[in-house]
Amino acid sequence: MVKKLTRHGNSLALVIDKGVLELLNIDAETPLEISTDGNLLFIAPVRDPRRKKKFSAALEKANARYGKMLKHLAG
Repeated sequence: MVKKLTRHGNSLALVIDKGVLELLNIDAETPLEISTDGNLLFIAPVRDPRRKKKFSAALEKANARYGKMLKHLAG
């Protein structure tokens, strides 16, 4: 999807389509984290830290159980 910035007073705004907002479960009240690597702009919803902790625990468990096999498949 290619988008253009639109004027919003003295600033520029990026309009995000409703379908994308619904897919990501974002609304006007959702805080967004904006970062860059110097070339790309990253916009992501700020999620509950408990969700991130739960995901990290599940990832560790999966790596402990299947890590060797995944490395073998990737190699």
